[in-house]
Amino acid sequence: MPIRRSVLHSGCVIGADGFGFAPTADGYEKIPQTGNAIIEDDVEIGANACVDRAVMGSTIVHRGVKIDNLVQIAHNCEVGSHTVMSAQVGVAGSAKIGEWCMFGGQVGIAGHITIADRTQSGAQAGIAGTVRKPGQVIIGSPAMDARRFARCTAVFKNLPEMYADLGEIKSKLEEE
Repeated sequence: MPIRRSVLHSGCVIGADGFGFAPTADGYEKIPQTGNAIIEDDVEIGANACVDRAVMGSTIVHRGVKIDNLVQIAHNCEVGSHTVMSAQVGVAGSAKIGEWCMFGGQVGIAGHITIADRTQSGAQAGIAGTVRKPGQVIIGSPAMDARRFARCTAVFKNLPEMYADLGEIKSKLEEE
């Protein structure tokens, strides 16, 4: 069946071997990648992006997905319809991504996790575990609710002063 209305930009690679190696006493032995990669209709894949074929079964990029330049979709992943990913997003093997998700530049998605529909993730987030609740906005590493991340960042940049203050309080308590 032909792919309709999809665009594959220069240098993108569809169906290369996934990164599959098993350690041995002499180094690493290649695990055969015998599956395939399926690209559905209305997909756009940017320059130098890669969609690896599955070890067994299929890596699937569903209808309407938009993938920017330099994005990596590893073996056995499934990307839900109408999801968008911008520069340097990396999706590790066997991740399942929901529909209508948005991932900003340099988001890293761990392997063997599931991400709920309509999840949005900001730049450089590290999504290490399954996201179950649809419609969340997450950022940071490890990824967390964006509002919580903003509060944590405000505290983080004041940690040296807070640490010094804590030391002073501790000293005063020990004097008593």
